[in-house]
Amino acid sequence: MNARPARATPDRAGSVGRAGPPIAPVNHDGAFRVRRVLNWFPLGLTYATFYMARYNFNVVKGTMGTMFHLDKAQMGIIATAGFWTYGLSVIFNGPLGDRVGGRKSILVGAAGVVLLNLVIGILFLNGWATRIVVGMSLLYSANMYFQSFGALSVVKVNASWFHVRERGVFGGVFGAMISAGYFLALAVGGWILAHFPWYMIFLIPSAAVAIMFVVDLVLVRDRPSDAGHRDFDTGDASAGDDTPVDWNYLLRKVFTHPVVVTIAAAEFCTGFVRQGLLLYFTEYLKEVHHVDPGSALFWWAGTGVTLGGIAGGLLCGWLSDHLFQSRRPPVAFLFYLGQIVALFCLGLARTPVAAALLIGLSCMFIFGVHGMLSGTASMDFGGRKGAATAAGMLDGIQYIAAGLTGFGLGWILKTYGWDGTPPHAGYEPHSALVWVGTLVPFSLLGALIMLRIWNATPGRATVGHGENS
Repeated sequence: MNARPARATPDRAGSVGRAGPPIAPVNHDGAFRVRRVLNWFPLGLTYATFYMARYNFNVVKGTMGTMFHLDKAQMGIIATAGFWTYGLSVIFNGPLGDRVGGRKSILVGAAGVVLLNLVIGILFLNGWATRIVVGMSLLYSANMYFQSFGALSVVKVNASWFHVRERGVFGGVFGAMISAGYFLALAVGGWILAHFPWYMIFLIPSAAVAIMFVVDLVLVRDRPSDAGHRDFDTGDASAGDDTPVDWNYLLRKVFTHPVVVTIAAAEFCTGFVRQGLLLYFTEYLKEVHHVDPGSALFWWAGTGVTLGGIAGGLLCGWLSDHLFQSRRPPVAFLFYLGQIVALFCLGLARTPVAAALLIGLSCMFIFGVHGMLSGTASMDFGGRKGAATAAGMLDGIQYIAAGLTGFGLGWILKTYGWDGTPPHAGYEPHSALVWVGTLVPFSLLGALIMLRIWNATPGRATVGHGENS
């Protein structure tokens, strides 16, 4: 029989600049752990297929640009439209997710992603070739609206299944699963592009998400009690709080929470760096190092994004829970510094192999921060009741910044080239310092922001399910 969890007692650690006492160990019985795996594992795979149906555009946009005679800035307009739609949508859909639950949110999002990728693929299959920028901007934006339900659903569901003491390491494990989405989008996407008609890069992800929709419908549940287990005190910002979840509650507990607001500023920086790398690394490899999508080295570069994301997520989670008493900002600070070093090395890479390896290393530091802040910290400070709102706010701010990498960074690269030499016939760049030099200041700013909340924790001490009473 499960033991009753201890009642949470607040301390002063939730204030900025003060570390709380160690959080008590968490114990769950075996049946609960098995059912929890059956909940989060399908959810993680679903979000991975979301990435496959989102970053497929990153892989194909160079091909589309050449095919339809569109430059980086014009293709960047499509990306910006999608990023800003996502950014605004996830902010507004976060409170909706907190009110209707993560399960309904992920199912709605999956259905929309399936439909939009299917429509895009069918249109190109039937020869669509006019007003590509306007049409793709609208369709990609609609896709990104439904994509916005993904992250907040993941965070909302798992906030009820994981104690705050478990979330750092679990966030790393779950981030590793999400990183599989980059592999599906980039490595598998490059393979699809090389072996099938190019529009299949929209149709195949549509089918993958459709399969996960059915799996989630059968397996995913919002709370342990919905799956036949007892709910427990998760020790986060919602512990001991019986206030109904309404707009006033979310405004007070999330949108004006000083730590959440500070993390949002850091995630703005993360968004610019993350999408600034992902949106252009395919063209960087092709134009600077002559590595084409579908080649063996491109496959390894895409795999490096995945492996880097996995390593970053796991390392961030382990460091946070085991060396910093479940504090997230110190680890994020260290990884922001890692971004600066890795990106400068990437900009100076002289060989295709070095460039491919450094893309993965950069992603380790970038995705580690992203998972730690948008995933784990949003659960901690938003709490079980406001987790989707906090995740939506953080993810939304990130994608507002990401939108600047579309037309903004696209215009910079079109005008100044990769190394400061304006592109011209026969142009052969020797570095990518313009590209990474635009990204690095945001990594530095993110590190400085983390210093302001170095000791912030949700400040709860409790236990979870007991093995036996």
